[in-house]
Amino acid sequence: MIPLNENKIVSMKSGLYVVATPIGNLMDISFNAIEILKKSDIILCEDTRVSKKLLNRYNIEYKKLVANHKFNENKNLNKIISYLENNKIISIISDAGTPCISDPGKILINECVKKEINIFSIPGPSSVVSAISISGFSDKFIFYGFFPEKEKDMKNDFEALSKLNFTIVIFISAKKFKKKSHNLKKYFPDRKLLICKELTKMYEQHFRMNVSEISNFNNELKGEITLVISQKIHSESEDHLSDTEKKKIRKLIKNLSIKDIVSEIKKNKDISRKEIYNYCLKIKNEK
Repeated sequence: MIPLNENKIVSMKSGLYVVATPIGNLMDISFNAIEILKKSDIILCEDTRVSKKLLNRYNIEYKKLVANHKFNENKNLNKIISYLENNKIISIISDAGTPCISDPGKILINECVKKEINIFSIPGPSSVVSAISISGFSDKFIFYGFFPEKEKDMKNDFEALSKLNFTIVIFISAKKFKKKSHNLKKYFPDRKLLICKELTKMYEQHFRMNVSEISNFNNELKGEITLVISQKIHSESEDHLSDTEKKKIRKLIKNLSIKDIVSEIKKNKDISRKEIYNYCLKIKNEK
C-alpha cells in the first residue's frame, strides 16, 4: 500500500520544472507530469503546435505557452528568469522526451543554478534509456547525442569513443545515416549495432546487425534514428597476444608468478587480463 503522504497532492513550490513528455505514444506520460503542467503559470516548449497536441489530449488548460527553442532561448532568458524570481511556476518541455538533453534548456538551467532558483526534475520517457533497455548490450553506456556535423569533430570524437569499452548511443537523421553510416564501420568494426526507428509508435522497428555489415543495410528510413553501438565484442577464442608477447610470457613464467606476469604484459596494452592469465595457465599445463 502507498503511504497517504506520498499519494497526496501537495502545494507546489515555485521554480523551474523540467518535465519529460512522450517520445511517440502520447499515453507514455506520468500523472505527475500532467499535474505539474496544469499548475504551471508558464509552459516553455520547442514548438507550440507540437505541444498543443499533447496538452489538448489531456485537457490541460495552460495559462501561457511560450516557444523556447535554440533560436530564441538567449533572447527569452532574462524575462523567464524575472518570472521565476517572482515565484512563478514554470515548466519546460521538449517536442519529445526529456528536456535539456540534446534539446534547448541548458542555458536556462545554468542561469537558474547561478541565481539559486529552484529546479525540479519530473522524470519520464527517454529514447536513450528505451533503446538501451532493449539492446541486450552492456548497461555501462555513453550518450553521445547527435551525430557530429563536421568531419573533424567526428574523427576526434569517434577515435576517442572507439577506445572505450562502453555501449554508445547516438542520434542521427535518416537522411544523414545514409551518407555517414560508413564511419561507424570505420571506427567500430568489431561491435554490434541496434538501429531504433519510431520508438513507442505504431510503426516502431528495430534492426540488429554487426557494424561490419552496415554497408549491406538497405532499408528505407525516415525521421530521427537512435543508434546503439555495443561494447567491444570479443569471442572467447580470439587471440590478442602477439608472438612477441607470447615469447616474453614463456620467459617470464620461469621466475615470476602469473599475477606479476599479467601486470607486466598488461602495461599499455589493450588486452584483457583474463586472456593473459589463460595463456599463462596453458603454458603451465604444457609442462
